[in-house]
Amino acid sequence: MKKAVMYGGGNIGRGFIGQLMYQAGYAVSFVDVNQELLNMLNTQKEYPVRILKGDSYDEVMVKNISGIDGNDLEAVSSAIAEADLCATAVGVNVLKFTAKPFKEGIVRRFTTGNKQPLDIIICENLIGADEFLKGLISDLMTEEERKFLDKVGFVEASIGRMVPIQTEAMKDGHPLRVCVERYDRLPVDKAAFRGEIPAIENLVPFSPFSYYIERKLFVHNMGHASTAYLGQYMGKEAIWESIGIPEVELIVVRAMQASALAMSKKYNVPYQDLNEHVENLIYRFSNKQLGDTNARVGGDIKRKLSPNDRMIGALRLCTEQSVATDWLEAAIAASLSFRREGEEPMTPETILTEVAGLSKDDAIYNNIMTYYDMFAAKKPLSELIKVIKEKQNSAVIV
Repeated sequence: MKKAVMYGGGNIGRGFIGQLMYQAGYAVSFVDVNQELLNMLNTQKEYPVRILKGDSYDEVMVKNISGIDGNDLEAVSSAIAEADLCATAVGVNVLKFTAKPFKEGIVRRFTTGNKQPLDIIICENLIGADEFLKGLISDLMTEEERKFLDKVGFVEASIGRMVPIQTEAMKDGHPLRVCVERYDRLPVDKAAFRGEIPAIENLVPFSPFSYYIERKLFVHNMGHASTAYLGQYMGKEAIWESIGIPEVELIVVRAMQASALAMSKKYNVPYQDLNEHVENLIYRFSNKQLGDTNARVGGDIKRKLSPNDRMIGALRLCTEQSVATDWLEAAIAASLSFRREGEEPMTPETILTEVAGLSKDDAIYNNIMTYYDMFAAKKPLSELIKVIKEKQNSAVIV
């Protein structure tokens, strides 16, 4: 049986990548540092993935699994050396801790007779995750060992499946159960593989892969976060009930369509295809069973409003492609009044200048602050929508 090493036994690792690997015939070893999780994986040797749809669900039992202690360098590097395929889903801030085990495993692999290339599918929300991880590993190697990296594929992936924080109700009596949405396509960078592309159902090899990375970040993630910001403003706690408010849906859809139009122009992809993706995402946001919260989706302002991330990155993309940004500006304005538990409070001006990197001299900065003033004054979203539409109509007449 083929062997896979899945670095990270969390929601995406078990609820998405591990499931796909198992269904493709791999025995999957999950590397994690959570001892309770590892004990359960090694004792039960299987876990259920519950696929939510409407008011019902399907369930898949993922078998042929095991757990490896991430602190056991010898065990992890040995598994990597023998693996047919590896993947990571540990989070951007943890990815650096995988570098040494990968370095040791790669060196062991190619110095003990294994001549087969090794591909690592990197499932992190990070533009340039391939070069980032490769650089971390390379820094730990000697000049001679770096030659082995020519046989290693650092394959970026775009994670579209939404997996919420697992509540006790979702676990439904089984501590390893993961509840997920039905969507299960995994776009990957076709050009990055060094071995044969694995025969995994719903794997979508594509090149240039920057298209999928940006589509996920600037359409999906941006729309998701915008829903959270506007939904909280309307007094809602969950994503599904936020997107159910017509005014919220209108602003979110228009912001996503602006980004989709910019993507269409940049990559010469039919706008109709991207707009169908927008419509599908809106439908997926409304999945009540996922139970995702505005607090989770909208948190971590220093990342989500940074210059290259979902909100400001989408804004910059639209500006570069000469696409109107009014609806995006409104969503960003909503984010400035978003309540973030456990995060240091910052003024709107500080967020836009120090976090987002905008200049107070920019027209966009002033537009966002104008919209923010409407949020601060507790104006209804219908009034905000009216202002934007009047502005757009005026621009057309001019």
